[in-house]
Amino acid sequence: MKHFSVLLAALIAAACCPKTQQPQTEAERAAAIAATLDYSAYDEHLNFYIANDLGRNGYFDQRPIAELMGAMAEGVDPEFVVAPGDVHHFDGVRSVSDPLWLTNFETIYAHPDLMLAWYPTLGNHEYRGNTQACLDYTAVSRRWQFPSRYYTRVFDDEGTTLRLVWIDTTPLIDKYRADSTKYADAARQPIAPQLAWLDSVLSTAHEHWTVVVGHHPIYAHTTKSPCERTDLQARVDPILRRYGVDMYVSGHIHNFQHVRLPDSDTDYITNSSASLSRPVQATDSTVFCSPATGFSTVSACADSLVLRMIDARGQTIHSVVRRK
Repeated sequence: MKHFSVLLAALIAAACCPKTQQPQTEAERAAAIAATLDYSAYDEHLNFYIANDLGRNGYFDQRPIAELMGAMAEGVDPEFVVAPGDVHHFDGVRSVSDPLWLTNFETIYAHPDLMLAWYPTLGNHEYRGNTQACLDYTAVSRRWQFPSRYYTRVFDDEGTTLRLVWIDTTPLIDKYRADSTKYADAARQPIAPQLAWLDSVLSTAHEHWTVVVGHHPIYAHTTKSPCERTDLQARVDPILRRYGVDMYVSGHIHNFQHVRLPDSDTDYITNSSASLSRPVQATDSTVFCSPATGFSTVSACADSLVLRMIDARGQTIHSVVRRK
């Protein structure tokens, strides 16, 4: 009887005492992480997100990171999202009504605070499908803003001006142009007009900051074919150096990397995959690298430009800082 009374008392106490509720859903877990972060560094800045190599139908880390991006948005206050390619794995999309638009994008990035303008560029996986459909989706989705294969926009926030330039890197790499079976559309895009356009845009840029966005990195550690980098080093990098571009931001290799070269003033940044990452090693020019999945935030004001690499736990694991 005594043991019964003790057991009964324990059960009553357990029922009456409040329990610490553990987050059960991805959204709840993301909200719990976001609530612990300090957002003061984003105050009075022009802020935006960078997210790429997304399309895994919500699997791996895609949905948790999407929820984290949404949960953090209230504190970061991003104006828009830059998507440097491979929104769709593995063979792109077939049309504007392809179900992958829902399973890779619309239903994954459904947080109310992610109902922003998304500015994408094409990746090599989009080139395995219907690239024109990626542009045409602009007429379907209010937040998908993809006016051309390469384009530029200037953002002005209370006197701070930022020029973003999106380029189409897959047709600038010979190995894709040569593979007419897998990447049939690559060779149809002429090289010279895009490079002439890039030179023209950068030659007249007078904003506080200039950032060029392309899917493929120019300098990075990767096991992918070296020709991907050497073709861009020969074709794109001389133009970036000529006009003193502040940052070149890419994706493609599914890890975070920050590279600085002694003979260039540009910061070369690889943004990790927001779904599935790969190993990485430091090279002689590596400032930072990490195999973490995640996304990046960028904050601009008149005298500073800061890119923060954010892992799946919401932690800033590296910052790239430029000052005037």
